[in-house]
Amino acid sequence: MRLSRILISTVLLGLLGGCSLFGVDERDYAIPEPKLWQQALTALEENNFSIAVDKLEELESRYPFGRFSQQAQLELIYAHLNSQEAAKAKASADRFIRLHPRHENIDYAYYLRGLASYEADNDITMRYLPTDSGSRDPGAARESFNDFSTLLNEYPNSQYAPDARKRMIHLRNRLAAYEVAVARFYMKRGAYIAAANRGRYVVENFQRTPAVAEALDISIQAYEKLGLQEPADNSRAVLEANFPDYGKPVAEPEVENESSALTPSPDAAPALAVEQNTEQEATPQAPQS
Repeated sequence: MRLSRILISTVLLGLLGGCSLFGVDERDYAIPEPKLWQQALTALEENNFSIAVDKLEELESRYPFGRFSQQAQLELIYAHLNSQEAAKAKASADRFIRLHPRHENIDYAYYLRGLASYEADNDITMRYLPTDSGSRDPGAARESFNDFSTLLNEYPNSQYAPDARKRMIHLRNRLAAYEVAVARFYMKRGAYIAAANRGRYVVENFQRTPAVAEALDISIQAYEKLGLQEPADNSRAVLEANFPDYGKPVAEPEVENESSALTPSPDAAPALAVEQNTEQEATPQAPQS
């Protein structure tokens, strides 16, 4: 019996000693929540975002119902975003919105989710490789636009609304450029009906974007290929009325054209009498609760 006790004691001592051998200090498990929270904030302030992620995840794991738990979840979105981890940032934002739909800073979570998709659409490979932004899959851009739209619709007075509006201008131009790229592709393949439909879709849904002029031009070409002269003439009248300088060598604008909606030709068919888009135009660290 005595020998058994000695063996058990030896094993326990060995296990305790093993913690030190593997670099684990049992004293680390006694870090109070406020101290762990302060360590995370210090890492954020020093832009050590990978360390901040570790500290915030550790805090949430050890103190899931603690005083700083919800704020840590918000900061974790921010830390992931600044660590160039857009997918993780979006997942963290989704989780926060699901768990705390009535949180006082829920608008910030929607804003960060929009930023995560925005960054995913402009990841490092797309920034430094010579790619045509209009031809890329717009999935992330569309998600970002929808997230910012939700922010503006649900929280129009949010402090993040002005920046969201500015980003939506870029995203709207991006989505319109993609539709024109698809219409251009259809023209090359001889799918003139599809090309005309894409061009019309841009005209009807993305007014005041630089892509509208080319969309009208593609529509004209497609209608003429189909032998539909009347809609071709109507589209040409709209193009000449709103973009008299189209076709001249000018630099492509970077921002949305803030002029009024398209002026339809008096002779334009009802299908081309475009309605004005009256959408409401729409990176800071998390606010402290």
